[in-house]
Amino acid sequence: MGDVDRRSEHVAAIQSGPDQLAASADDFVAGEGILRRQSLRESAARTYARSLPVVPVRARGMTVEGADGRRYLDCLSGAGTLALGHNHPVVLEAIRAVLDSGAPLHVLDLATPVKDAFTTALFETLPPELAAHGRVQFCGPAGTDAVEAAIKLVRNATGHAGLLAFTGAYHGMTAAALAATGDTAARATVGEADARVTRLPYPYEYRCPFGTGGDRGAELSARWTASLLDDPKGGVQPPAGMLLEVVQGEGGVIPAPEAWLRRMREITARRGIPLIVDEVQTGVGRTGTFWAVEQSGIVPDVMVLSKAIGGSLPLAVIVYREELDTWRPGAHAGTFRGNQLAMAAGAVTLKYVREHGLDVRAGTLGSRMSARLRGLAAHHPCIGDVRGRGLMIGLELVDTEAEPDDYGSLPAAPRLAAAVQQEALRRGLIIELGGRHSSVVRLLPPLTITDEQAEAVLDRLADSIAAAERAVSGAPGAPGAPGTSGGSGTAGTPGARVGPGFSGASAGAGAVEERA
Repeated sequence: MGDVDRRSEHVAAIQSGPDQLAASADDFVAGEGILRRQSLRESAARTYARSLPVVPVRARGMTVEGADGRRYLDCLSGAGTLALGHNHPVVLEAIRAVLDSGAPLHVLDLATPVKDAFTTALFETLPPELAAHGRVQFCGPAGTDAVEAAIKLVRNATGHAGLLAFTGAYHGMTAAALAATGDTAARATVGEADARVTRLPYPYEYRCPFGTGGDRGAELSARWTASLLDDPKGGVQPPAGMLLEVVQGEGGVIPAPEAWLRRMREITARRGIPLIVDEVQTGVGRTGTFWAVEQSGIVPDVMVLSKAIGGSLPLAVIVYREELDTWRPGAHAGTFRGNQLAMAAGAVTLKYVREHGLDVRAGTLGSRMSARLRGLAAHHPCIGDVRGRGLMIGLELVDTEAEPDDYGSLPAAPRLAAAVQQEALRRGLIIELGGRHSSVVRLLPPLTITDEQAEAVLDRLADSIAAAERAVSGAPGAPGAPGTSGGSGTAGTPGARVGPGFSGASAGAGAVEERA
């Protein structure tokens, strides 16, 4: 079935959906025309548009309105870019202020009041050691640009070319970032693997590479790393740095144990290897602390930052220890590293998250949502694992009819995951997939999500899983079972619940969100 056929099927299925607005036939035709022209004119490499055939025309907070006349709850948030959701008033006000002031919009790396305000706001959020003795490099506008800069930085500072990276990692689609990424399919288009990169086992409890899981699996990963680095015949090029994610997002929302992170810091520090932490998706409060590294207490040598730091606009930086600042002038440059609108939006976003405690709220609300999802898993064996940190949550879906592997884990269920995504879209819920075989349902709501919206997300997801099970395997699913809102095949509504509700908890700063 082609893109256009899938989109037509989607539109036909949702016209009587729960969040249908008073959209005219012309609106549907216009939306279909846009999708059709996109499929004819844009690259075959396009991704989100294939599985999410939505034409957004308005958005506010967590709510997106499509040209099809429907409203969707957005649990993708621009892949984590929208910490405050769509078009938050403080972000819009900051952007308008720059536009109205007559300030230049593009300044390369020249100093401006807007840039100074952003840098000050950023340093106020950093771990104290980096804030006191750190440097910042403004990079190209994407996270992958910042990863490239970080790798170049440590190679220049150490004189070494090797790089330590991990299984399951995702760091971007440019040369060095892609070499550090674990996805072999993504790297296949760039030729042979970079021999300078040594791939180490990331602790993945549900599918532990050592078959043990838990603390034991994490400790074996650390021992393997230390042993390999000290082995003169281990084949490791002298490393310029170790690059890791505190929570592997695209890799399937896999959180690293805090003890393992401390071991990585210890291992690298003892051997004089700079530790680079990629906080592109985990940063700005998403995991329950402002930066994900804070939960383990480690201080990396380099932090890679993007996505939410731009307040929804493109911005990427690296922050690093001043001892690594050995670049000559002009050693790393980029045309679009002086985006004044992004810096203004980013500065107010950083301040808003910090001043309103949205990082703390992400931790508490995320824990409650994860607990409800674990209750849902008790009624849906296809949910093999629920995991994450804060409002970065993943559900790994598995094939319950297949044989488990030698360690008891069931194989991934990518077909079921794709069906869940489409059933969710029918119910007005935008979610993304990730992980091995795209079998992990990912939830990345804005930090401003309210308790009521969280309930609606869980209800719609519960209905979607039940419907997808029926569609894929013919199983009865779990309509009406505890943890679902009835499995009616239409949407869960904000009034329905997955297990106990959140009414006893304050919506806190999340209540400031304005609905579309």
